[in-house]
Order: sequence, then structure tokens, then C-alpha cells
Amino acid sequence: MAAPMDQRISVPVDDPNADTEWNDILRKHGVIPEKPPSPTPMIEEAIAEGRRLAYENRLEGKDLDELDELEDLEDEDFLNSYRQQRMQELQSLQKTALHGSVYPLTKPEYSREVTEASQKDGGSGSGTPVFVNLVSATGNNVESRVLSELWRQAAAEYGEIKFCEMRADQAIEGYPERNCPTILVYRNGDIIKQVVTLALVGGVKMSLLDLDKLLVETGAVADSDMRVLKRRREAEDAEEERIMYGANKSIKTSRDHRRNDDDDDWD
Repeated sequence: MAAPMDQRISVPVDDPNADTEWNDILRKHGVIPEKPPSPTPMIEEAIAEGRRLAYENRLEGKDLDELDELEDLEDEDFLNSYRQQRMQELQSLQKTALHGSVYPLTKPEYSREVTEASQKDGGSGSGTPVFVNLVSATGNNVESRVLSELWRQAAAEYGEIKFCEMRADQAIEGYPERNCPTILVYRNGDIIKQVVTLALVGGVKMSLLDLDKLLVETGAVADSDMRVLKRRREAEDAEEERIMYGANKSIKTSRDHRRNDDDDDWD
């Protein structure tokens, strides 16, 4: 008895995702799977939502002077609501600005100025964070010099936060020089964050923007703090300007090359 013949027919399929009448027939008969939904509407919806949020929050992080410059461009009631919000934030910061400079530490003071100070209620229901910079004992440690300068700037700007500094070898006997600088963050009497050297926070290029991230991470300031938002926005604007400058420079270079090529053709 002869073997039964294979009655299946090979169906040509060029692109199973193409919108063709032939593919519709194949999908109807289950030859090819249904075409997956296009991600385009979801992407467009996400972009539209991002633009809407950006527009609604366009005044976030702007200080009083910047808000004044927008008087002719923004709705007066909308602008005044942000002015009142900024003034309340400034008044709150002034009330809590108890420090304003870096505290140099000695070992006998450490427990009182750091451990005990971090247990005091800063109005949030928990202790106020205390930031300690353990600096190098030598003047050759570049990262230590960088962090000490950032510590000074941050202490002046964030007067409600206590920034302390101490030589690492005086705080911890035999502390390795290679681990300097070291950042210790205390809260409620305990170390809640430790950063050994600046390798993970920008290295010698560490900036206040990087320090802001640490302050937010440890709950010392809110992510919506106007100082954080302003510096973040300035960094984004600077990056956009850098990209635009690079693009314009590339276009100019390309034009110059074409012009030189054209000049060569006439030689």
C-alpha cells in the first residue's frame, strides 16, 4: 500500500507583520499569528503626558527673581501661588538655618557634636542628619581638597544641615590614607550612609549636583527642594547648550569642508 501523500500546501509569507489583504486571509485561518498592537500610540501618549507634566511644573525650582521675570508671560494668579510657595519655603529655611559653616571636630567633641546632635528632632519626627567629612592628613589628596571645598559651599547653602570635618587619623587611629576622604552620615545616633573616597560620586569632578543626590538619598533635603531643582535645571540647560554648540560646530565644520572641496574643484 502506497504511503499517503502530504496534502499540506506551502504558503508564501514575505512579512507576517505587513498590512496586506493576503496576510489578513492568513491570520483569519490561523496560518500566521495576529499582528501585535503598534507601540506608537503608547509612545505618543507617554510623550504627551511628559509634555503636560513639564508644562504644569514649569515653575518648579525657580526663585523669586526668576518668577518676577515671568510676570508678562504667566497668568498672574498662577504666578502668585508660586511666589507664596517660594516665600513660605524661604521662611521655613531661615527658621531652620542653625549652622551655615563647617564645624571642625576634635575627638572629645565627636560624640556631642555628631552622634548626639543627630538624635535631635529637626521637625520631621526623626533626628536631623549630620554629615561628617573625614579628610586626609596630608595636603596631597586631591579628592579630600575637592570635598572640603564642596563641604564649605554646601554648608553655606544648606544652613539647616550640620556639616562637620575632621582628620581621619584623629577620628580613627590607623585609618588608611587610601580611604580618604570618607563621608559619614549620622541619623538618630547611627551611621546611615558611608561613602569611602569619591570614586562612586564623581571622583575629582564631584560637584554640588552630586552632593545634592546624597542629601536627597539620606533624607536631609527633599527631592522637590527648590535649591536642588534649580541646580538640576541649570545643569540640564548647560548640557542642552553644550549639545547645541557641538551640533552647530559640526554643521559649520561640514560646511567649511564642502566649501574647501568646491574651491579645490575650481583650481
